[in-house]
Amino acid sequence: MSREKKTRAEEKAERESMTPAQRSRREIYDWVQSLMAALIFCVLLFSFLVRLIDVVGPSMNPTLYEGNKMLVSNLFYKPKAGDVVIFKNVDENDEEKALVKRVIATEGQEVNIDFEHGIVYVDGEPLDEEYAAEPIHNKLDFIGPKTVPDGCVFVLGDNRNSSRDSRAKSIGMVDERLILGKVYAVVYPIDAIRWVR
Repeated sequence: MSREKKTRAEEKAERESMTPAQRSRREIYDWVQSLMAALIFCVLLFSFLVRLIDVVGPSMNPTLYEGNKMLVSNLFYKPKAGDVVIFKNVDENDEEKALVKRVIATEGQEVNIDFEHGIVYVDGEPLDEEYAAEPIHNKLDFIGPKTVPDGCVFVLGDNRNSSRDSRAKSIGMVDERLILGKVYAVVYPIDAIRWVR
């Protein structure tokens, strides 16, 4: 403790003995050091805890719109039905893209879709989908019923008839290991800030 007091006293004496130019340089050094610490904290935060990802395309309207920035996290996350998630997918041009969709069913659940009446069934029960833009009529490649394999999820876009999702062979059942995280909130633009359900 006496060593700590001595150190503080020494620092105070050292600062008092500095010229204004030296004090100025010292303050700049302290500011740069603080900014570097903040930058390192932000890099760690956005690398390991949360990500900001842009919405591209209309497939999640009316929940998410093109240009929205989403706050996404994978920390201690296990997918469940109803979650909006981001996952990696390789498109027909072998380009890896991040897609945003809603989890409809998880491993072991059976999915069937009545395209004539626009109803999605999970384990024989119709879903109440207040988040969907409209009833689902676009079949894509889906032939049901389908059971979700272990370690996978079945996803659909909320804008059902304008979404390429688990109905399409190019996406199919999504391996949970490809999920980058759950979408928790829209953080941009300012007038769109909200939690995502």
